[in-house]
Amino acid sequence: MRINRILLATPLVVVALIIQVSILARLHLPGAVPDLLMLVVVGLALVYGHVGGSLIGFGAGLLADLAPPADHAIGRYALVLCVIGYAAGLTRPDGGQHRSATLPLVVVIGAAIGSTLLYAGVGSLVGDTAARHVGLVGLLLSATLYDLLLAPFTVPLVMAVARRTEHDPLATDSGGGAVAGRHGWGSGDAGSWLTTGTGLKSSRNAMKALRTGRVPKPARGGRTKGVKGLKGVKRL
Repeated sequence: MRINRILLATPLVVVALIIQVSILARLHLPGAVPDLLMLVVVGLALVYGHVGGSLIGFGAGLLADLAPPADHAIGRYALVLCVIGYAAGLTRPDGGQHRSATLPLVVVIGAAIGSTLLYAGVGSLVGDTAARHVGLVGLLLSATLYDLLLAPFTVPLVMAVARRTEHDPLATDSGGGAVAGRHGWGSGDAGSWLTTGTGLKSSRNAMKALRTGRVPKPARGGRTKGVKGLKGVKRL
């Protein structure tokens, strides 16, 4: 994965995890907890693709497994977010940009349902029966509702920031120079445009001087001929 992707994903994941643990988890909402970390992973996967999404999801999930007050087995949430990031990245179009917000919205719904089912399924394999006491249907409904309410404020912003990091400024400048060269927009042509503009300005000043009868001071090299020629035009 590229360095600029890692430099962007790391602070986003850390901030999302801090907000989720310190604020969202303490709201004591009925059912599930709004999964801000999952939404950040989905937003990055929609831009970076399935490989980047799976790697970011695994790292974000592993960080959530180690962060207090985590009370589940280490690697459980890392597996869940790795699968979610991979699946969300598969929906990335070839052009890299979605034409409408319908597909990202469907991805968020699928990620909310899929992450809850995967988390409960892995928990049942390791002996965690907390989902049975709360109710799986209640967890699915509340998780989907909370994530849908939080997604419009999270996923578009994450996707916009991720798209900006995909364009390296140095690569853009060099690419722009290459394109300009192919289309004839190089530095030499820019200089010729400036030169042409200066000549047009001088011609306009000369025509203005002939019309008003004001003779500008000629250059030293052709002072006599220039003055006589202009006087002859003025007498006519």
